[in-house]
Amino acid sequence: MGWNDWILGYEISIRLGFFFAVFICIAGWEFMVPRRALTVPKLIRWSNNLGLMFINNLILRLLFPAAAAGVAALAQQRGWRLFNIHALPLPLAVTLTVIVMDGVIYLQHVMFHAVPALWRLHRVHHADPDYDVTTGARFHTLEIILSMLIKFATIVLLGAPIMAVVIFEVLLNATAMFNHGNINLPQGVDRLLRLFVVTPDMHRVHHSVEPDETNSNFGFNLPWWDRLFGTYLDQPRAGHTGMTIGIHNYREPRQVTWLTGMLMLPFKGKINDYAINRRQ
Repeated sequence: MGWNDWILGYEISIRLGFFFAVFICIAGWEFMVPRRALTVPKLIRWSNNLGLMFINNLILRLLFPAAAAGVAALAQQRGWRLFNIHALPLPLAVTLTVIVMDGVIYLQHVMFHAVPALWRLHRVHHADPDYDVTTGARFHTLEIILSMLIKFATIVLLGAPIMAVVIFEVLLNATAMFNHGNINLPQGVDRLLRLFVVTPDMHRVHHSVEPDETNSNFGFNLPWWDRLFGTYLDQPRAGHTGMTIGIHNYREPRQVTWLTGMLMLPFKGKINDYAINRRQ
């Protein structure tokens, strides 16, 4: 059995193993050294946010059984590619794939703030009134499906190696949990880490109710895109313990905390109340 066959055979186990390991670490860290006090009890938050994640993953597996790694394998078999990245030496191919796919995720994130219909979906993520490890898994089902299709297109265009795609998926999930963690990092450690990875303090700014802060720090994994494209903001004006998390006009618990409310949230309100135009 070759490496590609082994990775495809164990792709689910690899991703689940890393997910649970990172989740347990971040959740334990939050319990021991929380950055902010939660406004909604953890049991309610976790059951609803993780419930949405479970539904999303179930639907993704039903719609796309092969997932991103399977698309990479199919693209290689059929020769679907604009760039032949997988023909490069493996370390270079993996590095380029991770960087390019992370850049695409950054641009996708900006797009979900800029297009009214897409902001309707993405505001499910932003309407969370608190900020912890489960916020990183809280996305509307339609947004998750669109995001997966964008990943598929990127993989096909790149001709990305199967190993690189799995590594990217693992890194994206791990860093999403890390940078949404309600954890207290020493300022010096945060400054050092955010040269290489998006930290919780860096990304928390993006979850502020203030529109200009919401429209900053779009990166999920690599922090360089925000500096490159001028969307980097160092700190929130009110400070990390004083800032308000969420969206101004979406504060009612049944709408922003409970699973049914989250699923219906994209269909509420006017089409022009989206973040990039500073109309909340």
